[in-house]
Amino acid sequence: MRTLHLKIPDSVDKNDAELTMVIAVKLYEDGVLSSGQAAESAGISKRAFIELLGKYGVSLFSDSKDVLESDISNA
Repeated sequence: MRTLHLKIPDSVDKNDAELTMVIAVKLYEDGVLSSGQAAESAGISKRAFIELLGKYGVSLFSDSKDVLESDISNA
């Protein structure tokens, strides 16, 4: 896994863990990462990631068969 360093303005009222989660959720939502991969990149368990998806307005269930198959194969 690679590391990315971002410069975030001090006015953004989010801690590092929250920002990491936002990025992981977006990559999951876009189908770039499976739920397991997104959880790993956020540094939390897959179960915790799935439980937090609703907080970000993202459904665990995808319309895409490809995304579902990817999640199953990466479980």
